[in-house]
Amino acid sequence: MSTKHDQILKHIEELPIGHKISVRQVAKQLEVSEGTAYRAIKEAEGQGLVTTIERVGTVRIEKKQRRDIDRLTFAEVVNIIDGSVLGGRGGLHKSLQKFVIAAMEIQDMVKYVDPGALVIVGNREAVHMASIEHGAAVLITGGFTTNAAVIHLADRLDLPIISSAYDTFSVASLINRAIYDRLIKKEVLLVEDLLGQDPPAILTAESTVADYRQLVTQTGHSRFPVLQSDGKLVGVVAARDIYGQESTTLMDKVMTKQPISVTAKTSVAAAAHMMVWEGLELLPVIEFKRLIGVISRQDVIKALQYNQKQPQMGDTIEDIVLGRFVAHVEDKVYQLSGEVTPQMSTPHGSLSVGAFTMIISEAAMQALKKVRDANMLIENSTLYFLKPVQIDQQVDARARVIDSGRKMGKVDVELFRGQELVGKALVTIQVLER
Repeated sequence: MSTKHDQILKHIEELPIGHKISVRQVAKQLEVSEGTAYRAIKEAEGQGLVTTIERVGTVRIEKKQRRDIDRLTFAEVVNIIDGSVLGGRGGLHKSLQKFVIAAMEIQDMVKYVDPGALVIVGNREAVHMASIEHGAAVLITGGFTTNAAVIHLADRLDLPIISSAYDTFSVASLINRAIYDRLIKKEVLLVEDLLGQDPPAILTAESTVADYRQLVTQTGHSRFPVLQSDGKLVGVVAARDIYGQESTTLMDKVMTKQPISVTAKTSVAAAAHMMVWEGLELLPVIEFKRLIGVISRQDVIKALQYNQKQPQMGDTIEDIVLGRFVAHVEDKVYQLSGEVTPQMSTPHGSLSVGAFTMIISEAAMQALKKVRDANMLIENSTLYFLKPVQIDQQVDARARVIDSGRKMGKVDVELFRGQELVGKALVTIQVLER
């Protein structure tokens, strides 16, 4: 039987898009406490089912798919620009397709206005009306408002009219920054990207060792999650757990209880770290303590390899720092050479500790990859920043592998400015075998 928490989440999922909800309303409808309703609504917000808009309230929205993560909703735009909604609240859940700055005559502007667009404009009421008539939302900058006729039409067509105290340049920059950040997020592989459509093979706590052996024969796998009758994960069982056990022994007696698990929103990198650190071959994926899938070490390795081959869609800080460095190998020493740019500096004009760490880490990882063809994660770094390095100075990171084991590797890295040693590090790296 599902819990009250689950019942509230199911109720929220069934609400129409754009429906406004409140803690008191949900508590009254489902006859639960306001505390239970509040916790469920916050959980729904974390899942992307609802969003809270200042001066509007909590609204049911369409859950974003991973492929649409780079698209903002008008409700999110309101929060980004600290705006207020003048009209068209029913359309706040809709996605923003593009934005247009109306710095031209109306007859020229309408050529660029499409349904789903957001027109950014000042106190030009004729432009407000023309934009709504063409199916676009309106963002009025400078803190201005519009007339009642425009608001009435926006309410009828569910096209938001938003007012912001920021100027046009600031508003466009804020929206562009938000979209750019989402492009970077889109590159991050999550566990949900690895989950297949087919349900995983499972055992229950009442299953026997004989059931386990039969499932091994059917699937070819040797590790399985163990569930209660209500679908909650209670353990994991592997071949070593049933060795020497009678065929009638229950899973509840031999399984590994309280297993390590992940959620669908866990990054693949974090899952890989858990697998290496804990020596796991299989990770259950849960939602509200219920199993929704499993991932294997092979799934994680394939995903990391695939992601490395994909084109970048947005530059991270690491991309900006390392983009100017060139790699080469000399006398079995991996070298990373480049110039210190203003983006890599402190307010005082010297190489920052963060940029120094990135350069050292990249050199260490690449040096070990020359020795071991495997996926890797940095476990520990000991850094010594010996002398300051100024902007525009050339530096060389020289990495040498001093130990390479089956699961770990150690790399000594030195940072030179010309022939002068300016930094040194010892980096310990976890190796995820293929």
